[in-house]
Amino acid sequence: MIMRRLRAPLILLIVIVSISVLGLTLTPGVDDEGRTHYLSFFHAFYFISYTATTIGFGEIPYAFSDQQRLWVLFCIYMSVIGWAYTLGTVFALLADRSLQQAIAMQRFVRNVRRLGEPFYLVCGYGETGRLICQALDRQGLRAVVIEKDESKVGEIDLHSYAADVPAIAADASNPETLQYAGLTHPSCIGIIALTNDDSANLAISIAARLLAPRLPTLARAETRDTAANMASFGTRHIINPFEKFGDTLALALHTPAAWKLLGWLTGLPGTTFERHRDPPRGHWILCGHGRFGRLMVDAMDAESVPVTIIDRRPPEDISHRWVQGDGTGAAALEEAGIREAVGIVAGTSSDVDNLSIAVTARELNRKLFVIVRQNHYTNRALFQAYSSDITVVPSEIIAHECLAILSTPLLTPFLDQIRQMDEEWCAWLLERMTRRLGWDVPEVWSERINLSRAPALYRRLMRGETITLDRLLRSHANRHEFLACEVLFLDRDDDDHLMVPLGSTPVRPGDELLLVGRPGARASFGLNIANEHALNYLLTGEDLPGGWFWEKLSRKRQARSTRQLP
Repeated sequence: MIMRRLRAPLILLIVIVSISVLGLTLTPGVDDEGRTHYLSFFHAFYFISYTATTIGFGEIPYAFSDQQRLWVLFCIYMSVIGWAYTLGTVFALLADRSLQQAIAMQRFVRNVRRLGEPFYLVCGYGETGRLICQALDRQGLRAVVIEKDESKVGEIDLHSYAADVPAIAADASNPETLQYAGLTHPSCIGIIALTNDDSANLAISIAARLLAPRLPTLARAETRDTAANMASFGTRHIINPFEKFGDTLALALHTPAAWKLLGWLTGLPGTTFERHRDPPRGHWILCGHGRFGRLMVDAMDAESVPVTIIDRRPPEDISHRWVQGDGTGAAALEEAGIREAVGIVAGTSSDVDNLSIAVTARELNRKLFVIVRQNHYTNRALFQAYSSDITVVPSEIIAHECLAILSTPLLTPFLDQIRQMDEEWCAWLLERMTRRLGWDVPEVWSERINLSRAPALYRRLMRGETITLDRLLRSHANRHEFLACEVLFLDRDDDDHLMVPLGSTPVRPGDELLLVGRPGARASFGLNIANEHALNYLLTGEDLPGGWFWEKLSRKRQARSTRQLP
């Protein structure tokens, strides 16, 4: 692109220099003795070079004649015109968006190719994408970002990420762009489609399925048709934030303790879980019967909770009582029975209307349980100032679900089991976990007992030793102290899965453990199962000698003491 744009200016400069040099060699001059003298091509080229570039050393090798000075004067003006045209073209080229995008793309491709660490390809750096990248960065994982909006790409440099995040302003639905971003890179471990366009997310899912079928794909879908289309192409994880919250609301109405437990386990790392009062059962009011509202009605119907709908247009579903209006005024709320209601859902597509509905409803009924939909993350300060019982933020819902899937795949089957447990059991587990670990969102991880992840433990188990969980969940600094972590789920190949196994449960080769704990417990547990010295201390209370010399010396002493025995 550069050579094509500069072709004419460069040719013009070459022609000007050639004519100037040739004319200077043909123009007669005079030497010191008054004889006629002609410049050689070398001297002519040397003089034109420093004259045309405005350096101007002087006349060589002798003072010029009038003819030579007249020709040089002509050459100076020609070179000024040529350089002005060339520099103008260069400046216009540097300001050209096509060249800037080409340079940015080349730099981006080089940065992606140099990545030797595992990374996730994040398509869309909106509210959800930013939360995902921040969480991945805290977990020590790299990310590569494709975002269509240049202003959002520029924001990446303003965030204090521990590692550089390669990013490009481009259309993520373009398969070529996905390949440039590392879709087929050997270090790419997953692709996350988080754009606010369902068609773009569908295109990304299809490209990932065809170009990199081995990679897990997480895609955002806000309509059921898009989700069904993604599923037909084999997309492994499809996240609809409204449907996900509908399931959560149904769970909160059915088993409040399970709802709180899920929120605590799947929260954003580094945050504190906000404890809400349990959603009451009784008459509810829903404002806004759009995509979000329909799913809320389905969730309430699943729990046999009566609901009245307030909407500007009569809903197609006439099996529920409805009131025409938007809910921002007291008249529609009064007609819907706000004073006798136990809860309200402000679920329109306008943040201002939702806040207005919530404020008006709470003035009419102080005990009302209020659920407010927050459409834009930038309005977070307003919603925090109001302090509703539950604020539905689609970006956070998607981020929570993505992190739960990416960080610990074993967490998903555990959460599925939690949804099937009764209120008493969930309340017991929540009380037990939070009493030990607090209400800060814990670190959740999984460990598989194999030769690569737990070599020390695996070798002992293969030799026939019996080792229980209780003996592994101890500190390698003091074996009488327990680590600040718990085993939530034990997955075995023979389908003998255990929920919250007892400390006396023996581990087997191939087991996969789902653990939850405070920061630091993960590294300690990993050392316990991987390091022979740490594991031996936990099991026997003895410290093995470290290093080749001390191990050899220890074996000699043991052999000497054995020979001295009668």
